[in-house]
Amino acid sequence: MQCQGWEPDMISERVYRALLVAYPREFRGEYGELMVQFFRDRMRCDGKGARGLIVWMQLISDLAVSAFNERAGGYGMGNGKPVIETDALSKIYGSIVAVDDLSMSVPRGHAFGLLGPNGSGKTTTMGMLLGLVQPTSGSFSLFGSTDGLEESLRRVGAIVEYPSFYPYLTGRENLRYFQGIFQRGEPEDIECLLEKVGLAESGDRRFSTYSLGMKQRLGLAFVLLGDPELLLLDEPTNGMDPAGMAEVRHLIRQLAEDGRTVLVASHLLNEVEQMCDSVVIMSNGNLIAQGSVSDILRSDENVRLKTTDDEKAVTILSALDWISEVRMEDGEVVVSSSRDELAEISTVLGRSEVYVIETSSGPGSLEKYFLEVTGDDA
Repeated sequence: MQCQGWEPDMISERVYRALLVAYPREFRGEYGELMVQFFRDRMRCDGKGARGLIVWMQLISDLAVSAFNERAGGYGMGNGKPVIETDALSKIYGSIVAVDDLSMSVPRGHAFGLLGPNGSGKTTTMGMLLGLVQPTSGSFSLFGSTDGLEESLRRVGAIVEYPSFYPYLTGRENLRYFQGIFQRGEPEDIECLLEKVGLAESGDRRFSTYSLGMKQRLGLAFVLLGDPELLLLDEPTNGMDPAGMAEVRHLIRQLAEDGRTVLVASHLLNEVEQMCDSVVIMSNGNLIAQGSVSDILRSDENVRLKTTDDEKAVTILSALDWISEVRMEDGEVVVSSSRDELAEISTVLGRSEVYVIETSSGPGSLEKYFLEVTGDDA
């Protein structure tokens, strides 16, 4: 007997739509229609009420996760396995070392920044990962596979350097053309993608009339064709105004939160700081630093002090091996340390009869850290 107020068709349709959002590949097309019928046939209370519905929803959700993980070869959401791994990856052009002994690991479901000034090796690294550039030495894997690159690339969306489309076609026509060539996604996806990247009202304009920022947006729509699991984006906010950059930041964060992995190559420090979970910093082809953005910012925290004898305070604190830097700046003593260590700093100074009058603290800066480790301007 059916529960009063419960409509099996309505509930099954809503559940299916929710699953389609969470697992777009597993619940698309014929398989998705079978799932709707599955719910319609079985959405009966049988005296169990809401508990029975929850059991069925949990069952089908578990099946979806299993299907996702099986298709991903064990690289499903939340399992922590790296999507990208490089081991001593190098590329040499004659006497020029473009990338030197690069070893990094990019976990699933992260927005990961490949940060460095122009000429640091970011684009060459992406080219090797995409099979466009042959490594001189070293190795890399995508989704745990060191061979079968062609198969792995079916799960990758990428744009390297500047997006290139047919100038005489509209944005919408370009997406339709490349969707047909690469057999990615469904025809109805195009309107959704144009909306997502902010080109819904400009889809019928020729590509040749697009500004640089609009071309970048169309490139992002192209990258998202077919709902790839891994995105490689080279300077994705190049040429965009502040509003456009904020929209792209939000989109990249959302993609990572949905379980996709996004590798962003950029020299825009502030953008990377706001959109990425972790970064690799490169300079002259070398890996200079690697870590989570939060850890890097925490390591670059500083405390500002006003004391009864600032010069003496600088001398005392400079002698401590657990403080990396002490300097005078704008009439204050600036200590590269976290606020958690302030009590110990005050104690050390007090032993030498130097007393703290006023304190303040500030977060670290990715830009400051970058300049320190590379010795270069971004």
